[in-house]
Amino acid sequence: MKIILSHPSGNEFVRGVANALAKEDMLSKFYTTVSCFPGNTLNYISKYRPFSELKRRQYNPILQPHTEMLLPWLEAGRLLAPKFKLKRLSKQETGFFSTYRVYKEFDKAVANKLKQNTFDGIYAYEDGAFYSFREAMRLGIPRFYDLPIGYWRTARILLEKEREKWPDWASTLIGFSDSDEKLARKDEELKLATKIFVASKFTAKTLENYPGQLAPVEVIPYAFPTPEKFREYNKVSKSRPLKLLFVGGLSQRKGIADIFSVVDRLKNHVELTVIGRKLNNDCQVLNEILTKHVWIESMPHAEILKEMKKHDVLLFPSLFEGFGLVITEAMSQGTPVITTDRTAGPDLIEHGHNGWLTEAGSTEALQETIETILSKPEIIERTGRAALETAGQRPWSHYGNEIAAAIKNEYSVDV
Repeated sequence: MKIILSHPSGNEFVRGVANALAKEDMLSKFYTTVSCFPGNTLNYISKYRPFSELKRRQYNPILQPHTEMLLPWLEAGRLLAPKFKLKRLSKQETGFFSTYRVYKEFDKAVANKLKQNTFDGIYAYEDGAFYSFREAMRLGIPRFYDLPIGYWRTARILLEKEREKWPDWASTLIGFSDSDEKLARKDEELKLATKIFVASKFTAKTLENYPGQLAPVEVIPYAFPTPEKFREYNKVSKSRPLKLLFVGGLSQRKGIADIFSVVDRLKNHVELTVIGRKLNNDCQVLNEILTKHVWIESMPHAEILKEMKKHDVLLFPSLFEGFGLVITEAMSQGTPVITTDRTAGPDLIEHGHNGWLTEAGSTEALQETIETILSKPEIIERTGRAALETAGQRPWSHYGNEIAAAIKNEYSVDV
């Protein structure tokens, strides 16, 4: 069987699927916007600082014969607009180079390509599957849908409570501004799918609020980067506070108001570093509180991993998360994670063994967990080393192989 895989930007989990399909001789085409391979022009110019962003689009050479770039100029505009402060061009949904438009136009381009290919199935992702799935259905071809984050109706139910609880942080919950058109497309993509893949049990549960019949849903968790081989742990003391780290978009969807509230209560016992971009500049309380902590707006992925290694604990008290790749990234560096039951935490973490799980939205539970660590700081090393051991058991090849096997299984039972 031959599968077409499509995704505009090729995230780590997309690469895992692409590599596995190619190795199993199951990949017909991999459509993306920008791709770098050894010897091609884009890979060459990525060595120069103005184009260093292209390094994030470097792929395994095994994919080169199957890869085709669609609308690279549109994706380039999306990446460059913020750098040149052209906010109108990148404005959510309406901007010419908005992420929504890139996904939409890319999806249309993939749909047109389907008419030119012989294939047995298509694997596509949320917001980029509407047109291609509609064409695949017309052709009678199976549609494999990947939902990286939870279902939007459930998000609104859960996060509405956060708007009421933290009104000063409401402007960071940008999902409420999604248009009816965008939300309808999300529902239609799910309706068109013949098989749905999610990366956590929480994401699967969010689909219970879909108002209709869905295709079978299978949970296959993402994987871990290559674990760090050597990790030192510094002792927490009166002269060295507990070093906490948060990495992610600065939205209350990630629980940042809870983090700042707890850190403020613990005062000099902890030290917080925040790595992440603001989603907008409209949240005055966020603008003010960032001046009280170490805030790094952006840094290369390799540097983020190093920063994780420098800290004692990663805080990720997300209120709504399909998975949370920062969890696996931190664990791969031997940095234990405090996260919630609305992430992939329950799929990966045994509470108190290789990390800690807290109730989502509870500042009390988050504070209690940090205070437990402060009272017994020796558990940081024990928990961190257990996290490293967990990371070593699930490389990205395992994830890709499981997706490939699940697709094969669908054909063996006559989709």
